[in-house]
Amino acid sequence: MTGLSRSKVVELILGGDVQVDGTIPGKSDRAHGGSIVVVKIPAPPSTEPELTPVDGMGILYEDEDIIVIDKPAGVAAHASQNFEGPNVLGALLASGIRLTTSGPQERMGIVHRLDVGTTGAMVVAKSELAYTILKRAFRDRTVTKIYHALVQGHPDPMRGTIEAPIGRDHRHQWKMNIRADGKHSITHYDTIEAMAGASLLEVHLETGRTHQIRVHMSALKHPCVGDDMYGADPRLSQKLGLDRQWLHAVRLGFDHPRTGHYLEVESQYPTDLQHALDAMREGIL
Repeated sequence: MTGLSRSKVVELILGGDVQVDGTIPGKSDRAHGGSIVVVKIPAPPSTEPELTPVDGMGILYEDEDIIVIDKPAGVAAHASQNFEGPNVLGALLASGIRLTTSGPQERMGIVHRLDVGTTGAMVVAKSELAYTILKRAFRDRTVTKIYHALVQGHPDPMRGTIEAPIGRDHRHQWKMNIRADGKHSITHYDTIEAMAGASLLEVHLETGRTHQIRVHMSALKHPCVGDDMYGADPRLSQKLGLDRQWLHAVRLGFDHPRTGHYLEVESQYPTDLQHALDAMREGIL
């Protein structure tokens, strides 16, 4: 009804901002048919981009129409009500980079997103032309999106395609899962390297659903290393010093919106992922 998270609703109840039939409910009280529920909903936080520079956010390519950034971990694509940390849009604006005003104010220039914990190549539109054409390209699935993922165990077969619909997990605010009423989702993977206890995969996304690689690999019982939310071994995450999933957008390719020439940009592994990969190669298990 409100779009609020479960934890926020609990906070409102505990704060006395919810009444059922004129009284503040107790912990085990239930609303029944005919009950009048009154909720005092706080004003939503501003979704305008906060102009805050982000350390470690490099630029892989830039011209008058587009900018491809090397997104670090812990940074969202844009401001939202569910995340209070830094974001790509605010960091670019803080750096004096002019972006298109197309799209919603809190997402201007954003044509695709990477998870907060996922690093790598991400393109942002600077011109209206680029925004229109790139949005269409992502919608029509003509953009090449290549990720590298370090997953637990060894997928069998070593190369394959996962086709399973993904939707929001209604039991957990932040999670997605495979569900019959979810959106059509296709992930192609190929094993680059197998090591004791893990495999390094190259993943090609045909669709671009929220948490798609993480959900699909978890469904195969081979979650991304470090991805405790989707079933990774937290003891291994601790050994490797990982506080996020081992997932990196290594390559992004598309037709340039102005010239039409194919452009491909690559991103190197960040330090934490390289350290974890080296440790797995050395047999930390």
